[in-house]
Amino acid sequence: MTPARASSKKASKAAAKASGKTGKAVVGSLGTLGDYLKEQRLGAQLSLRQLADQVGVSNPYLSQIERGLRRPSAEVLQQLARALRVSAEQLYVRAGIVHPDPGQPGSVELAILADTALTERQKHSLLDVHASFLALNERDAAAPARPAEPADLLEETVDHVDEPDEQ
Repeated sequence: MTPARASSKKASKAAAKASGKTGKAVVGSLGTLGDYLKEQRLGAQLSLRQLADQVGVSNPYLSQIERGLRRPSAEVLQQLARALRVSAEQLYVRAGIVHPDPGQPGSVELAILADTALTERQKHSLLDVHASFLALNERDAAAPARPAEPADLLEETVDHVDEPDEQ
């Protein structure tokens, strides 16, 4: 690698980090997704450019997904799954969008992601609310028994809901 390219690479990493587009949580949760996508792409004998063309995204964007720098939308994951001939659910799990429940054939997360009437933002809001309810249930299960008031649950989850998109 040339010194100019190495310097440029360091500068772009620093800029991405400073802009908040990458964080430890994103890189940590998507590292396995990126590794898996690269493994599948190489197994299918596709270049990064070829896969990007098939999926309908830019070559740099796909590269950032593979390196764990970007979080792809559910729609992009579906296109990747189709192009690589792998399960979209598998990609959702690796991206941390869906948490598999053993023994249950379907999941709330998959139903939300499959709903074409919802925008991406609405899907993520619903997934956040669902996750917060599950976290509350786990916390309550670990705490001494105390009947939860519906108003308490609503107050704790209302902060996680985004305003709906204006049509």
